[in-house]
Amino acid sequence: MVFQFKIQIKGITKPAVWRKVSVPANFTFLRFHDVIQTVFGWEDYHLFEFKDKEWQSNIRIAVPVEDDFFDPDFFADTKDSSKIKLSDIFNDKFRKLLYVYDFGDNWVHEITLESISNDKQKTAVCLSGKGACPPEDCGSIYGYEGLKEVFATMPESEEAEEYRDWLGLEDGENWDTDAFDIDEVNNYLKQV
Repeated sequence: MVFQFKIQIKGITKPAVWRKVSVPANFTFLRFHDVIQTVFGWEDYHLFEFKDKEWQSNIRIAVPVEDDFFDPDFFADTKDSSKIKLSDIFNDKFRKLLYVYDFGDNWVHEITLESISNDKQKTAVCLSGKGACPPEDCGSIYGYEGLKEVFATMPESEEAEEYRDWLGLEDGENWDTDAFDIDEVNNYLKQV
């Protein structure tokens, strides 16, 4: 069985940042995390979790740690992402989940199960997408919007030059908000 998902980073517009992926239903959530990291271009520097809603969720899937700092009375018990399969959670009745990456910047990705097929597939495939993934540690949605604003309105400023240095861009090069190379993404997915 294969699941087709649309995954979109909440709060980012002009352009929105989203990906459509086809994923074997027997993938664990840890492997799905790797897929999401790959298709968006994240660097996997931070903690993550899957949950059913932003606050007081009933489902929490992550890499459990012994001294988990989440209050067990406030949050759902953590299910081990390396043991729970996508097919254990997603079905015709349960089609939405959130993926949160980097608890400091709090990148919330909305995951929507768009279709289920009986196809056979061993690896994940990126079907389409739009928008560049924000850089790691840029300061959440607000930091990313600020970065885009600087490049759009003050590309010759000292602040733009500081961003270029930080992002490893060439002199005079601007951040491309539309950058997304599906062929490159799918080459990387072959290793996930």
